[in-house]
Amino acid sequence: MAYGGDSELEELRRRRVRQLQESQVSDAANAQAYAAQQSEMQRRESERAEILRRILTPEARERLGRIRLAKPEVASSVEQQLIALAASGRLQRQVDDATLRSLLERIAPDRREISITRR
Repeated sequence: MAYGGDSELEELRRRRVRQLQESQVSDAANAQAYAAQQSEMQRRESERAEILRRILTPEARERLGRIRLAKPEVASSVEQQLIALAASGRLQRQVDDATLRSLLERIAPDRREISITRR
């Protein structure tokens, strides 16, 4: 009777070892896929930065960087629009600071005037 129990125990051990090995293989595949995804994201970001470097003057890049610190969603929106304009060929020259400011004024929501009156 003990012999039959040992064979069952051995079979359970083999199954568990096989499960662990399969788990390790899938973990390695997941890690590899994650690394590939990160590499692709870095490549896209570097391409985006290179395009912006070509189409913006240094002053405009500096302004866009400051805007990114305060309002990242606005900066991303402006970058997407600029890249789309460049891709469609509608930019004939580099975007300078004044042009960027006018673009930002059109994109940014109207500011509310706040006045404080003391009594």
